[in-house]
Amino acid sequence: MAHKHRCEEHTNHEAWAIPYGDLITLLLAFFVVMYAVSVVDAGKYRVLSNSLVEAFGSQIPLDPIQVGDPSLASNLAADNIKRLLVPIENATSPTDVAVENSLEAVDNAERARILKEVKEMSQEIESSLGGLINDDKIQVTRKAYWLEITINSSLLFSSGSATLEAAAKPALESVAAILAKRDARIHVEGHTDNLPIKNPIYPSNWELSSGRAATVVNLFAQNGVNPERMVAIGYAEFQPVTNNDSENGRAQNRRVSIIVLPAPLQVSSETKIEPERLRSDYYEPDVGQIR
Repeated sequence: MAHKHRCEEHTNHEAWAIPYGDLITLLLAFFVVMYAVSVVDAGKYRVLSNSLVEAFGSQIPLDPIQVGDPSLASNLAADNIKRLLVPIENATSPTDVAVENSLEAVDNAERARILKEVKEMSQEIESSLGGLINDDKIQVTRKAYWLEITINSSLLFSSGSATLEAAAKPALESVAAILAKRDARIHVEGHTDNLPIKNPIYPSNWELSSGRAATVVNLFAQNGVNPERMVAIGYAEFQPVTNNDSENGRAQNRRVSIIVLPAPLQVSSETKIEPERLRSDYYEPDVGQIR
């Protein structure tokens, strides 16, 4: 009699390894994605934020928020909402913030003194140089925290020279007398047109513009202005006020600008003074021009 053999199925005791391996793979992928999301490329983020600020005219700082600090995120969001509620015409520009930061160590009384001093200086100079101002040979521009006196080079120097004309000295001495009694920093800027110059004394417009600025600084020092508070700067032809296509335009670009900054020096410690700030570091809205 034939016997029938029944095949027995063998149980696979390692079947759990397959779903376990899938689970581990998914967890690894999950943590890789979370790490990638948490890491911010600060450089690329800054480029993006600057582009958004430029495109929408927003002054809201778009700094990356570190993951894991919810208090910082909530505080920044609340601050940004408050700033968005400020009307655009009254919003503070970055340049205004720079001015405020430069004077953040100065109390309100000192700020009021600076504003008053700028106004008083402009009025004194207008009174002293009224005739030259009316003839457009000298322009006085008053900003909130600094004063600019622009003098046409034709009044001061002959062509290609940095030697003061005798007729120009009384006007500069009058300005020096006003500045000498003020506790102010003075930047004298020399500017030329774009016509090249080359002679044994001035091989380029750089030397000519710097020489003219230094000549005015020297005259101021001889007339009581503290030399430690003065700077001579030569810009050559590279900061024109108009184009150089005509003789009239070139004449306007040949000038000496006297920038008066009544604000105090930026002292970071008892022995170290920060680099001298230029007029461009103190951009401010116009508050009037004396003609």
